[in-house]
Amino acid sequence: MAVEEMAKRQNDGAALSGKRIVVTRARLQASELARRLGEFGAEVIEFPTITIEPPKDYAPMDRAIERLEEYDWLFFTSVNGVEHFFTRLRRLGKNPEAVEKLKVGAIGPETARRLEQEGVRVGFVPAKYQAEGMLEGLKSTEVCGTRILIPRAAKAREILPDTLRGWGASVDVVEAYETVLPQSNPTDLGARLRQKQIDMITFTSSSTVSHFLRLFEGDDLVRLLQGVIVACIGPITSQTVVDRGLRADIVSTEFTIPGLVNAIVRYYQRAGASAAQHREQ
Repeated sequence: MAVEEMAKRQNDGAALSGKRIVVTRARLQASELARRLGEFGAEVIEFPTITIEPPKDYAPMDRAIERLEEYDWLFFTSVNGVEHFFTRLRRLGKNPEAVEKLKVGAIGPETARRLEQEGVRVGFVPAKYQAEGMLEGLKSTEVCGTRILIPRAAKAREILPDTLRGWGASVDVVEAYETVLPQSNPTDLGARLRQKQIDMITFTSSSTVSHFLRLFEGDDLVRLLQGVIVACIGPITSQTVVDRGLRADIVSTEFTIPGLVNAIVRYYQRAGASAAQHREQ
């Protein structure tokens, strides 16, 4: 936040003035990123590549909710997981107090804040906001013999549950929601890319990357994205970009929306300073 405030003071909120930046988050989640970018003068183009939907089958999560008292830990790896889990919990006639006897872990501060809004006390947030960070933070915790519940997306990396099982924990992973391709999109992003009307595309998760690629199947994305800056939250998302043959120009070291915005602002500040220096020479 200090970087944002400094940038606002130095550039009067115009660090991203004239920059056309694409936000690929789900429509209901895009507002914070769009707002923060807009505060710095960016023209934000929303192009949601994912839609968040309920799981195809609630039964596994319902069974887990009905026997919450059997678990020792409850881990959440996204805000979506929190929202869908507690919506279902209430639908089953329970309230958030049902988890008060469990130790609760959140992958990052945004997820922790959402849990606190539900009245849940969060006992563990890792220093690095990713599965590997959770595991690093749990190394000194005795998880062998404990029962752990992880409500998460239908498709997700297995490193967290697999490693916890390797440490002797009994882990139940239940599908709380799924990410699917949107049925339609109001923005003809392909046309704007071909006309060189886009300066940057942001990716906030691996699913936004993979779905973006599916939406542009058949296109030469390397050529289409030529001259377009690609900004990613964290190394997992950026690695997905690279694995798909694309380039990750900006990788935020803080795996949050404010962290991504800070990284984008710093990128353009450095670019501006470099250009000014060349003009003086």
